[in-house]
Amino acid sequence: MAFDLIIIGSGPAGYVAAIRAGQVGLKTAIIEKSKIGGMCLNWGCIPTKALLESAKKLEAVKGAAAFGIDGIDKDKLTFNWPTALKRSDRIVKRLTKGVEFLLKKNGVEIIAGDAEITSQTSVTVDNRLLETKYIMIASGSRPEPPGYTLPKGMTIGIGYLLQLEQLPEKPSVLGSGPHAVELAQFFKMAGKDVKMLVPGSEEDFLPGMDPYLVDFVKKTFKKSKIDILFFSTLEGGSGGGLSVDGTEVACDGLINALGRKAVIPSSRIEFELEDGFLKVDDFLRTNYENIYAVGDVNGRSYLAHAASAQGLHAVNVIGGFKEPFDDTRVPLNMYTSPEIASVGFSEPEVEELGYSYKVTEFPLTANGKALIEGHTEGLVRIISEKKYGEVLGVQIVAEHATDMIAEAALVLRLEGTVFDVANTIHAHPTVSEIFMEAGFAAFDQPIHK
Repeated sequence: MAFDLIIIGSGPAGYVAAIRAGQVGLKTAIIEKSKIGGMCLNWGCIPTKALLESAKKLEAVKGAAAFGIDGIDKDKLTFNWPTALKRSDRIVKRLTKGVEFLLKKNGVEIIAGDAEITSQTSVTVDNRLLETKYIMIASGSRPEPPGYTLPKGMTIGIGYLLQLEQLPEKPSVLGSGPHAVELAQFFKMAGKDVKMLVPGSEEDFLPGMDPYLVDFVKKTFKKSKIDILFFSTLEGGSGGGLSVDGTEVACDGLINALGRKAVIPSSRIEFELEDGFLKVDDFLRTNYENIYAVGDVNGRSYLAHAASAQGLHAVNVIGGFKEPFDDTRVPLNMYTSPEIASVGFSEPEVEELGYSYKVTEFPLTANGKALIEGHTEGLVRIISEKKYGEVLGVQIVAEHATDMIAEAALVLRLEGTVFDVANTIHAHPTVSEIFMEAGFAAFDQPIHK
């Protein structure tokens, strides 16, 4: 059977690309060996964020008395893991069914099985030969194995975590990125005695993130009594827990949130790799002009929305669109409490590029909506070029930062300035007004400061 495009993997990169390909008239097939939606919908983004939201609700109820709500006994409040997990499962099933419906609606053939690339223009699935003009590899990634000498059964992957009947009481989260930070805070909010174990030194914590945000996370963890342990050696402890650089640490479950490793499909043709990921050019093409690699598998980003954007971009390139993919405008989100988000260049990157720049901030403590909601911890930071005021980067710490960052991403895409931000009318009272305030602050004329 002949196709215009065969996509291997149905995660956020694959299924979004398949839907778009179907919309523009490409005869498309998508191959999935496990579950539609891939890691993100089934074991990653969606279920973990749903569980985080449950833990945040527990925290909110604990503070309800300040809003005039009486009758809550804090001592009786507990986190019900099985109930939270069932809610997460319901959300996952609804979304995965929705994705499957949309694929079929747009004429995409869904093929279950393990794909093997047999040539530049052919793929086999369980001995079924499929011919195609283009191939898109969207097979994703998985966490690297810990690689330490640890007690049997100590390490818990995210997929296994979602199958546990009860949570560990003294978990340790192994990793250094946003996902590890989110998991550590989840366990803390759920009432567990959690520690975060970061391989290396403090410079290895949240790599690539603006130092201001890294410092904020460290302060938040210190305030909530989550220990961050930087280490060189990790092994099983004498008491059944862990030995971290020779110090005994109580632990009944090590959650693996290390960096990710590409899942590359079986292939009879040779692909060029870079640090274990499929190497792609600025148009997301591999070393074969008609074979694309999008999402985690190419190592350019581990973010689901970046994967989807890459999938859409690759379909556009197949259709004749020749603009390179721009990684600098991909927002980075952390679903912590408060949330953290950024887009564009960090301050060190702006310095390295040689810009003459200015950093302006506006705090949530001066925002009416934030005061109303009781979430006044945070701010917006705008990094702008001095001569023309072009916005180069934005960082937000706020309860809804992961939603608010979209406005900043649009400003960057349009090459907007702080004057554009200041003169955009924001509804009142809203937390998004801090954008307007920071825009005015960039030329030393804040309204409410």
